Amino acid sequence: MEKLQSLLASLMKDQLLYQAILSNVRKNEPDSFQKVVVKPLEIKGELMYQFSYHYEKKVLHENLPPQEAEEKMQGLFSETFKQGLLYTPEADYQVLISKKFKVTILKKTASMKKVELTHNRKKNYLLEEGVPVPFLIELGVMNPEGKVLAKKYDKFRQINRFLEMIRDIVPHLKKDRKLTILDFGCGKSYLTFAMYHYLREVEGLDLQVVGLDLKEDVICHCNELVQKLNYENLKFLVGDIAEYSEVEHVDMVVTLHACDTATDAALEKAVRWGADVILSVPCCQHEMYDQVESEILHPMLKHGIIKERFAALATDSVRATLLELMGYKTQILEFIDLEHTPKNLLIRAVKGKFTEMERDRLIQSYLEFKSFLHAQPYLEKALEDRLQPLFSHK
Repeated sequence: MEKLQSLLASLMKDQLLYQAILSNVRKNEPDSFQKVVVKPLEIKGELMYQFSYHYEKKVLHENLPPQEAEEKMQGLFSETFKQGLLYTPEADYQVLISKKFKVTILKKTASMKKVELTHNRKKNYLLEEGVPVPFLIELGVMNPEGKVLAKKYDKFRQINRFLEMIRDIVPHLKKDRKLTILDFGCGKSYLTFAMYHYLREVEGLDLQVVGLDLKEDVICHCNELVQKLNYENLKFLVGDIAEYSEVEHVDMVVTLHACDTATDAALEKAVRWGADVILSVPCCQHEMYDQVESEILHPMLKHGIIKERFAALATDSVRATLLELMGYKTQILEFIDLEHTPKNLLIRAVKGKFTEMERDRLIQSYLEFKSFLHAQPYLEKALEDRLQPLFSHK
């Protein structure tokens, strides 16, 4: 077993393992797990490994730090499983253990890399693995050689997914002047840096990007990175979007994971600025949960968890419709796989045109929908001065 122990120690030390599948149990026992899947993940900034124990009718999870994870895998191979597949960006390892505990390790070209990384990267990824990107290195997503760290693969995919959406809205941005883009609730700003890099370095747009957040320590760290990366037209400020007044016009507003009605406040501000593009990933939609009532929907709404999900979907549907009434073409898209975060819907809105008939139909359906749910949405009240003339006309 020494060869296997040495391999596991090496993969864990260099953070190369991004999936392991242990299978083929030595002894079938009632109520025992039949397979274990191991994946790296980041919890509160720390690298952990999630062990998923697959039973006949359930899956249980356990998160362990690297050293304990390595010991746990060694124990599972020694006591429970006769076979395993270890996936890394560079190679796959098949582990076979005989009845007499003779270990055979077969190494081959990384098939998962071909399917999940290389193929998708050529088709979709705007930032390629293997090509060093300064801001990704500084943020700990890549090493200096451009290799994506195993624990950051989810973040790497999220960044690229976001940049796909940024690429799609570029045709809707003005090209004849300097653009102003505001990112409210920027947090650690992985996506803010990505957006600036892509629009400035790849698309070559003349722009200034402002990140706003209420956490002073986060903003301080982001500004330090700005200086280090020499990003001249990117700055971070402590503040709330509702109180931001440095500019009179903003071309694009981004708000990711602003909690509850903070999303609505950002959408209202974007509308009043006349932003050409709005990208919003809402979070924690509590407001309509307390408002929604319907005898017809009682079989759904009597269950708290279903009511919570329904209220969140209804809230985002209302937001998208109100933005349409304000002259935006809207889409609700999957931002990132649901397995990575439940906050996975993005509202994308770009300036558009509607016929009078289309607008009348929108108004009618919206009023019927909110009446049916007995809801009084925050965003409607915030934009009352602009919406009321439309409703009165109707």
